[in-house]
Amino acid sequence: MALPAPDLPPSPVVPTIDLAADGVRHGHLRLPYSRDDSAWGSVMIPICVVANGEGPTALLTGANHGDEYEGPIALYELARTLRPQDLTGRVIILPAMNFPAFEAGTRTSPIDKGNLNRSFPGRPDGTVTQKIADYVARALVPLADVVLDFHSGGRTLDFVPFAAAHRLPNAAQEAACKAAVEAFGAPWSMTMLEIDAVGMLDTTVEAMGKTFVTTELGGGGTASACTAAIARAGVRDLLIHAGILGGTVARRETRWLDMPSGECFAFAEEGGLVAFRVDLGETVRAGDVIAEIAPIGRTGATPRPYRAAMDGILAARHFPGLAKPGDCVAVVAQIVG
Repeated sequence: MALPAPDLPPSPVVPTIDLAADGVRHGHLRLPYSRDDSAWGSVMIPICVVANGEGPTALLTGANHGDEYEGPIALYELARTLRPQDLTGRVIILPAMNFPAFEAGTRTSPIDKGNLNRSFPGRPDGTVTQKIADYVARALVPLADVVLDFHSGGRTLDFVPFAAAHRLPNAAQEAACKAAVEAFGAPWSMTMLEIDAVGMLDTTVEAMGKTFVTTELGGGGTASACTAAIARAGVRDLLIHAGILGGTVARRETRWLDMPSGECFAFAEEGGLVAFRVDLGETVRAGDVIAEIAPIGRTGATPRPYRAAMDGILAARHFPGLAKPGDCVAVVAQIVG
């Protein structure tokens, strides 16, 4: 992916705090947004910076999609409790990066319908969502040595809880990302294949040569006590691994999964009522029926089966109970370690 061009105009986003100062700073990224109810209004995106002297910088982001909650739970808490005397370096926390979507509880922004994680590297003269992406890409990512972007399935997917890295052309960078994933210590660790990586924060960060970790920690438009605990523990261990936070990485047991090809995915060809035959985390064999989708317009119609194309486990599933044509029904991943 091309990085932001150097001749772009300045970002309209203004931080209300000093991003370089030591100590704890709570403030906002203020993005001017003129609208019917506020002619000179702004979008105010919460930001916290905790810093102590020279050292690495971590950028931690949640609610890239506004209906995913483990990241905000862990990061709002971290912003309340992290102390500069425990750090060597700096932590930049955006607990709700797509704040308009987070307030609305929607995947995309209610302002412009923008999907932030398909809008990078953004534009300073674009939509509100593109302006957020541009500021993060041009002002924050270059400061960071490691970036953690929390995700889960939102209202339409559910996952076994994992942290993930991608296959990268630079072997050393890929190894650094996978080491950070292992330090995060989710129950599962994934070498992740994206359906479409264009416009993702992941791609922008990796193109800059940074260590990048993402997650999928559950879904269904909520967070459980279990998945929130995974997020809390994982972010702290990642900071320890990065040499920013003192302490020892817990090294919780994690098993590696792989998504080796597009055959991992099953997509609905017709809409209807989804009946799963396999639960998340259960073993499947190639040819096994994972789910059936039955038409709902009349009785007596035969459900259409959706089968695993490879051996593995059910790593993700459609949520909730009705599917539309084109929806991702299931993801099968292979256990590799």
